[in-house]
Order: sequence, then C-alpha cells, then structure tokens
Amino acid sequence: QVQLVESGGGLVQAGGSLRLSCAASGSIFSIIVMGWYRQAPGKQREVVAAITSGGITAYADSVKDRFTISRDIAKSTVYLQMNSLKPEDTAVYYCNVVIADKRNYWGQGTQVTVSS
Repeated sequence: QVQLVESGGGLVQAGGSLRLSCAASGSIFSIIVMGWYRQAPGKQREVVAAITSGGITAYADSVKDRFTISRDIAKSTVYLQMNSLKPEDTAVYYCNVVIADKRNYWGQGTQVTVSS
C-alpha cells in the first residue's frame, strides 16, 4: 500500500506559477513511476508528467517547456513546477504512483485554477 498526500494547488493569474507536491508513504520502496494527472470539468483525466525510479521524465505536449517534474528521493516526494500557466491548465491535479506489481495509487487531488 502507498499513501499519497498532495499540496500546493490554488488560484493564480495567467502567466503565473505554482508548485505541487506529493508525499508518498507506505511501500515506497516498490515505486517505479511517479506522475501527475489532471482532470478538467467535463473532460477525461489525462497524464501531465511522469518520472521513473531511474529519473527518466516524460511530459504531455501541452505542458512541455512550461512544467517540470522532479523528485526528492529522501523525502519520497514528487513535485510539479508549473510556470507560464494558462487558463486551460485549470483542473484538479492528481498524484499517481505505480508500484512494482503494476498497481496504481492516487492522491486526493488538488485544484488548480488559472484566471485570465
């Protein structure tokens, strides 16, 4: 079992920045991928960014060059630095981890609202 606690969402003007954090606890030794997803009203949940246990990162095209995913292994925490935010980035952002047996765990979600 893995427990995830997210923080860092909020309201920001277009062009601004926010940093999301997700702290993992429990069976963290078995985590192979940590990532961020988002879900806007009326839309499907989509992947935003991910980072593997080996440090390889991947991003959705819509956030490349604006968002950066990183991790602090000692703190078992993954971050999402979001710069140059746009109104279309407004969504509930969810932390996700995949463990060695391919099970997925989700955080509770944090709201990000970007005003124009």
